[in-house]
Amino acid sequence: MDSNDSDPGAPRPVIGLPTYVEKARFGTWDTRSAVLQHEYIDMVDRAGGIPVLLPPTGVARPELVERLDGLVLTGGADIDPARYGARLGDAALGYTRLDRDESEFGLFGLARAAGVPILAVCRGLQLVNVALGGTLIQHLPDVVGHEEHSGGSGSFGITKVLTEPDTQVAALAGPELRVHCHHHQAIDALAPGLVVSARSPDASIEAAEFPGGPFLIGVQWHPEADPADDRLMRALVVAAAAYRRTRVG
Repeated sequence: MDSNDSDPGAPRPVIGLPTYVEKARFGTWDTRSAVLQHEYIDMVDRAGGIPVLLPPTGVARPELVERLDGLVLTGGADIDPARYGARLGDAALGYTRLDRDESEFGLFGLARAAGVPILAVCRGLQLVNVALGGTLIQHLPDVVGHEEHSGGSGSFGITKVLTEPDTQVAALAGPELRVHCHHHQAIDALAPGLVVSARSPDASIEAAEFPGGPFLIGVQWHPEADPADDRLMRALVVAAAAYRRTRVG
């Protein structure tokens, strides 16, 4: 069901999706491209939003944020450890993309200041935590002693998460759910203002949110990988539609 079904004439909210810049092959071309897994696009569309791709182009601009009703901070490369006062670890650290860091930290700051509803996915949750003053575990298996959060190369692991009572994530998803994960990093020190809203059985933080303010939920898992469960995305679209109404009067 479309999130705008209660008002069929209401415009769908515009949801921004930051992209990767990677070398990609298509047709006869093998070239540097702005790309994003299509599952994100499908998830936004199913939930009743209009997906708009946002390639990293340097410093984010306010006039871009003014055109957005909601934002999904997408997954991807590790955050540069210097952003949270750490040094580059050993070879277990994955690849970084400094162009995405520059663009998306700025984008998050502008969107947050404007009150844009935000859903942060995997890298996105880590970015939110670092942007607000938190830190990250550079290689989670070194801490928890297993690689169940990582999945295999190009695939997801299935992880059980337990939500925290009286949080938005618990209200949306219930006390327990099984999710698609692919991450080797996680939140270490939680940023001021955020609250933990889900953990895995090994106590790793799997979701965090900002209570009492503009919609901000971050999950370490990949909701776009499960087309049978759009609850988080639908919640973002509902918040984005409300934000649009206030923004356009």
